[in-house]
Amino acid sequence: MVSRVPLSPAPRILLISNGHGEDLNGGLIADGLRHCAPGLELAALPIVGAGSAYRRRGLPLLHEGRSLPSGGMVYQGLNIWKDLAAGWLQQSLAQLWTAWRQGRHYDLVVSIGDHVPLIFALLTGRPTVVFLVSTSSYYEGRLRLSALTRWCCRRRRVRVVLTRDAFTATDLQAQGQTKALFRGYPIMDLPPPDPGLVARQEGSRTLALVPGSRFPEALHNLVLMLRLCSQLGAHAEDRPWRFLVAVVESPHWRELAPLAASVGWQLDGGVLRSAAGGLEVRLLPGALPSILAVSDLVVGMAGTAVEQAVGFGLPVVQLVGRGPQFSYAFAESQMRLLGPTVHTVGRRPADTGDLQEAAGLILHLLDDDELRERCVQAALERVGPPGGSRRIAETVLETLAQARAGFS
Repeated sequence: MVSRVPLSPAPRILLISNGHGEDLNGGLIADGLRHCAPGLELAALPIVGAGSAYRRRGLPLLHEGRSLPSGGMVYQGLNIWKDLAAGWLQQSLAQLWTAWRQGRHYDLVVSIGDHVPLIFALLTGRPTVVFLVSTSSYYEGRLRLSALTRWCCRRRRVRVVLTRDAFTATDLQAQGQTKALFRGYPIMDLPPPDPGLVARQEGSRTLALVPGSRFPEALHNLVLMLRLCSQLGAHAEDRPWRFLVAVVESPHWRELAPLAASVGWQLDGGVLRSAAGGLEVRLLPGALPSILAVSDLVVGMAGTAVEQAVGFGLPVVQLVGRGPQFSYAFAESQMRLLGPTVHTVGRRPADTGDLQEAAGLILHLLDDDELRERCVQAALERVGPPGGSRRIAETVLETLAQARAGFS
């Protein structure tokens, strides 16, 4: 039973985040806060993109942002120049001004991401809870926070530093960061699977295709996955394949038909059909939990969604794309973060040979009788159980109560 926290008059909490996955975590924390303390006034300041995770929940946005060409991957390659041309500097200055002018009217700020939203949070001058969701000690075995992040976390205004896994909290505490706590990872607090949308199909091998949420990159990732599906189609002697795509809703999907046709697939409504092999790939918007619940393996070229797949206890095969996000460097860091049940094929943008290798790896993993046990262990260690949104919300509310009472 979740206790509801009486707070009066209505306290105001501002959530600041910088990315699609960070916004998702922020939205889920907002759900937890509303459940624990229905009288709260919540608002959000998404630094990257339009804040759709907040919009869906009806949270007011302090600044109406817009998506930029890099999708938040500003410092890779030429992305910074593309973003500058699209108005990144003007948008960033407007957001900083908004944080400074409007953030001071909130009782508490929750920073979700890395040092960027933390700097925005400190600009407000208000007590702050930090959720360092963008980094983990699993990457290197010991977390090496930047000097700027360490300096920010040591400010008196920062009351709690939350981490995305227990290993990182223990590591930071050993380094002297006594504010570090692990209270859970909200991304596993997803809506329950809907059997009416997609059900488990006995006798078939079901693959979830997760091409990502950044456009147009996600479209090119999916085209690469279609070529992989064609390779797998040659191995359907004993059991048929079923391919399900977790689609993030976007108007960019209307550009898919000509791209798919270039590799021998035809788009018919929400289904892609192979011209050669009678294969089908179903596109299911907003259905990631339902897809993961019925899948045997995930082909992933995404960040947060791959983490959720590991949390569901599924093996993941990653293909290397052309970026800006899903390069080999990103895929390799995902393997270090998420453990031995995540596999990456190749080091350069995938070619035909890599796709053949990926198909062989998928067949091998699906025949591994011990894989399920390893996946369950990875789910608990690397992602954690559901309930993180509520536990983080309770920590935020405890911090809020102390701040309003004048405790340091």
